Amino acid sequence: MTFVVVARYRTRPGERDDLLPLLDEMARESRKEPGNLAYRAHTGTQDEQLIVLYEEYVSEDAFQAHCDSEHFQRIVLGRIVPRLESREVHRLNPRA
Repeated sequence: MTFVVVARYRTRPGERDDLLPLLDEMARESRKEPGNLAYRAHTGTQDEQLIVLYEEYVSEDAFQAHCDSEHFQRIVLGRIVPRLESREVHRLNPRA
C-alpha cells in the first residue's frame, strides 16, 4: 500500500501567482526523492486563493523523509507557509 497526503493551502490575497513557481520547484525536487510516487499542485478554478497538493509515497517513512528534506524545509516551511492564510495537511491510507 502507498501513503497519500492531500494538503489544502489558502493563500493570502495577491500571493498565489508568486507562490506557483515555488510549488513548481518543490514538485521537481520532490519527484526526485526515491520514495515519491507523485507530487501535483492544483489551483482552484473558482477560488483563486485555493491550492491543493496531491502527494503519494511508497510509505509513511518516505513522506517523513520528504518533510525532513532540505528542499521542503527551505521552500515549503521557509518561503510558502509564511505567505499562507491557512494550511491543512491530511495523511491518508488508500483502501484496497
